[in-house]
Amino acid sequence: MKITEVFRMAVGSLGVNKLRSGLTMFGITIGVFTVIGVMTAVTALRSSIETGLSFLGTNMFQFAKFPVSGGGGDEGPRRRRLELRRDITLDQAMRYQQLMAETTNVVCLKVFNNGAPVHATYGGRKTQPGVTFGGSNEHFLAANQYAIDSGRNFTADDIEYGRPVIIIGQELVTRLFPSENPLGKIIKMKDRTYTVIGTFASKGNAFGGNSDAIGMIPITRFITDFGAERLTINIATQAPTQTLYNETLDKAVTAMRIARGLKAEQENDFEIYSNDSLLSAFAKVADVIAAGSFLISGIALLAAGVGIMNIMLVSVTERTKEIGIRKSLGARRKSILTQFLIEAVTISLMGGVAGILLGIGVGNGLAMLLKAQAVIPWDWAGIGLVVCSGIGIGFGFYPAWKAARLDPIEALRFE
Repeated sequence: MKITEVFRMAVGSLGVNKLRSGLTMFGITIGVFTVIGVMTAVTALRSSIETGLSFLGTNMFQFAKFPVSGGGGDEGPRRRRLELRRDITLDQAMRYQQLMAETTNVVCLKVFNNGAPVHATYGGRKTQPGVTFGGSNEHFLAANQYAIDSGRNFTADDIEYGRPVIIIGQELVTRLFPSENPLGKIIKMKDRTYTVIGTFASKGNAFGGNSDAIGMIPITRFITDFGAERLTINIATQAPTQTLYNETLDKAVTAMRIARGLKAEQENDFEIYSNDSLLSAFAKVADVIAAGSFLISGIALLAAGVGIMNIMLVSVTERTKEIGIRKSLGARRKSILTQFLIEAVTISLMGGVAGILLGIGVGNGLAMLLKAQAVIPWDWAGIGLVVCSGIGIGFGFYPAWKAARLDPIEALRFE
C-alpha cells in the first residue's frame, strides 16, 4: 500500500471516534501548554530585560546596602545581618565621589522614595499614584540611560545648593501639561513644590513599570526635604572604558571601604552589582520556574502517553476483524504497523500543536501584562513537536506491533 493511502486510513480511523481522540489529545495539550506557556513568558521577560535594562548604563557597576533581591529572600542570620547594615549616607557617598575623582568623572548618587506611592500635581491636574520619585546628581542620565528631551540637566550648582528644581518624564508631561510647555512651571510632589527645568526623553514601558512616570530632584534637596532617616544612597560608577572596568572596580571598592570607615580585617558591608548580576538574579528565578514547569509537564505528558497507549490498544481490539480482512487481502505487517503508528503520532502532534498555540498565547499575554514585548519561542515549539512525536511513537509502538502481529485467520474469527 502507498504511504498516502495508509495515512488517509489512519486519519479516517481517528475521525470515527472524535470524542475519544479529543480527550486523549487533551492530555498532551495540557502537558505541552504548561512548559510552552512558562518558557514563552520567561523568554519574553528575559528579552525585555536584556534589551531594556535601565538600572545601569554601559560599563557601570553599583554599590548599594542590599543585594539585587533586596534581602527579602534571605533567611536566618544572613537576612538579619543585611538589615543591621549601616545605611550609605550622603556624606559617605560624596566622600567616595571625591576619592574617585581622578579615576572617573561619572559617579551617580541616587536615592528613591521608599514611603507611600507618590503622585504629582499641577493646577487641577494630577498623575496616578506610583510615580518614581527620587534625588540624584548630574550623572543620573548616564547611569540610567535617560536623555533630556527639552530644558536642561542638573548642574553642579543645583546639587551643591540643593535647589528646588525637577526633571520629569513624559508621563508627567502628558498628564500635567497636555497643552502647554512644562518648563518653568511649578509642580507639587509629596507636598513640596519644585520648578521644572527639564523633561526626560521617552523610554516607554520597562519590565514591570513605566519608565516615563518619573520625577528627579537634586539629591541634596531630597535629603533636605525628606530627611536622611531610613534612606540609603545607591552609588553607580562608570568605568572610562571596558578594558579599564576591572581596574576601576578594584579602585572603587577600596574607595568605598575608605568612605565607609572599614578596617582591613572587616568584610564589605555593601553590595556590588552590575547589569550581569541583575540578569543573573533574574535567570536564577527563571530557572526555578522552568524546572517546576518541566516537572508538571513531564507528569502530564507521561499520563497522556499512557492514555495514547490505552486508546490504541482498545482500538486494536475493536478493529481486530478489520485487520484480519486487510491482511487476507494482502496487507503487510509493515502497512498495519505504519497505520497505527501514524494514528498515535497524529493524536500526539495535534495535542502538541494545540498546547503550543495555547501556551504562546497565554505566555505572551502574561508577558504583556508585565510590559514585556511578545515573542514566539521557535526553539521550544520545535522541541515540543519533537517530544510529542517521540511520545506518539514510544507509547504507540506496542499497540501497533500487536496489531501487525495478529494472525489473519484468528482475526477473521474475532467477534
